[in-house]
Amino acid sequence: MPAHSTTGFQHAELEWDANGQPQSRQYGDVYFSRTSGIAETHHVFLQPNALSERFTALAAGARLVIGETGFGTGLNFLCAWQLFERTAPPDAALHFVSVEKHPLKREDLQRALALWPELQDQAQQLLKQYVAVNPGFQQFRFGRVVLTLLVGDALDCLSSLDAQIDAWFLDGFAPAKNPEMWQPELFAQLARLSALAATLATFSSAGDVRRGLKEVGFVVKRIPGFGHKWESLQGRFAGEPIQSAKPWYARPTFKPAQRKALVIGAGLAGCASAASLAARGWHVTVLERHGDVAQEASGNAQGVLYLKLSAHGTALSQLVISGFGYTRRLLSNLQQGRDWDACGVLQIAFDYKEAARQEEVASAFPPSLLHTVDRTQAEQLAGVALAEGGLFYPDAGWVHPPALCRWMVEHPGIELIRHKQTVELRRDGDNWLALDGDEVLGEAPVVILAGAADASRFSQSAWLPLKRIRGQITGLSATEQSAALRTVVCAKGYVAPARDGLHTLGASFNFATNDPAPSEAEHRSNLDMLEEISADLYQRLRADTRPTDDLHGRVAFRCTSPDYLPIVGPLAEAAQFARDYAALGKDARQVPDTPCPWLDGLYVNTAHGSRGVITTPLAGELLAAWLDGEPLPLPRAIAEACHPNRFLLRKVIRRTN
Repeated sequence: MPAHSTTGFQHAELEWDANGQPQSRQYGDVYFSRTSGIAETHHVFLQPNALSERFTALAAGARLVIGETGFGTGLNFLCAWQLFERTAPPDAALHFVSVEKHPLKREDLQRALALWPELQDQAQQLLKQYVAVNPGFQQFRFGRVVLTLLVGDALDCLSSLDAQIDAWFLDGFAPAKNPEMWQPELFAQLARLSALAATLATFSSAGDVRRGLKEVGFVVKRIPGFGHKWESLQGRFAGEPIQSAKPWYARPTFKPAQRKALVIGAGLAGCASAASLAARGWHVTVLERHGDVAQEASGNAQGVLYLKLSAHGTALSQLVISGFGYTRRLLSNLQQGRDWDACGVLQIAFDYKEAARQEEVASAFPPSLLHTVDRTQAEQLAGVALAEGGLFYPDAGWVHPPALCRWMVEHPGIELIRHKQTVELRRDGDNWLALDGDEVLGEAPVVILAGAADASRFSQSAWLPLKRIRGQITGLSATEQSAALRTVVCAKGYVAPARDGLHTLGASFNFATNDPAPSEAEHRSNLDMLEEISADLYQRLRADTRPTDDLHGRVAFRCTSPDYLPIVGPLAEAAQFARDYAALGKDARQVPDTPCPWLDGLYVNTAHGSRGVITTPLAGELLAAWLDGEPLPLPRAIAEACHPNRFLLRKVIRRTN
């Protein structure tokens, strides 16, 4: 999405009539018919798109994708979801993609959804996950139903979407009140995103709408409207699906006969990859060289939901905001207080440069995501004395990563095999073999490399530019005085409220050594960082008098890429890629008509650095979307920025070895 897309973000401003029904103050229009919102949805959207018949006819493992141009109160989504559950076979899936410029605040959504007792099963599930709904792509999972909510301007959002839509709901406020929702450029995006013979329905029969849809390839006809509306529209896309991706970022055409996958590595990235595939009906085997999940970088006692954002709409910032929302929704499945805590995260403005950066960031994002606080406010939030104010993220906090890993792999479709280290990958017919010498550890048509920097240990992936960075955390036993700390506080390091009587602080960055043992020097460095964060907390923890053997140290190795974005997606054969696209070294603007030489069924999910708790769960969804042909849960440009082929492409263009 464009860099400016979060600027001016506003939640919906509602007025409630005498019957408790909402109206938009921004647009001066109702969200649904005052006669019956549910009846209107069925008459205007569900029936003209023949959804009951299409859900019933879905084949085993098949999916129907609905696109909508105005989420509003979520009524259309909930009705489609309910109809899907009543009519679709048990192994079918529904993916609902909807745009909303002004999402409702949670309390307003709860009040609106209370109007429909018959939808409460679905409504309560939506409300449970309706947290951290910030600008950008926001993914929600409800079993075999997925909602991708695009928060922002409709044209911006749809222009950045990668999907094939089977049925469209053109909703939103009336053309006279919201002309941006009904412009020709937006209709062109509907055509670009439409699958073969996609259907369409809308309450509007305005001449401009009919003509605009016809011009981009839809055949439309007027049908009887609902309530006081004489007519509405029904349509079908008569054009050809448009494939616009460059070949090195196109979706691989390989479709395995069996939905089976091997995941190598049971840290956050591996567990997330397995969970996303298992949720879609895949059978997944996770191979882990240690005796349990989360034994390396994902094994720290507390991982911080740490959003260090840019005010300039960078790819990393967009990824982090979307990933933060998805992780926060997952955490409701864990035990709050023990496995995670939404205590907030406070970033201290520790010097002039950082203070200026924070002011810029605060102006670019909604206050519901982050806002500046002065020193007094910061101290009230943190519960300890601080030298400066900073930025506060009210929905953030900490999580116990091993608990999240365990929850993600607790699925009947996932088998965890411990104490098995894959040394070699070999293709055998339609399957990949994971080998340790002559021993076959597992085989499947799809393999996902999720072992951090070890993802590059195989011949097929040796070119991946991965870096290991040593990080050491220090655990300090809580004192009666340190219990006052109420929120995570960050500066050049971080300190978290105690979990199981232990505060986590750190973490060091050491590029120079691969020593896995904790060092006294890095303990001292972490304690110095603590004193810089809060001299008061430093004293409360008696950090200056702690003997070394009273410090709980743990070393792990982060894995990062040269551009600090994760590496997520399908792998190509590097040497063949260089030969096929060598012409780009002379003219990088051309697009050769040569299909990418994919290594069929081989994928990677790694290089999440110190942001793993935020980015890995959504990366699992991105990986599954690449594999299953689903709408991507991120803007296409962000998915490409995380794609493994970006590095092969740069080498070809720069003609480097």
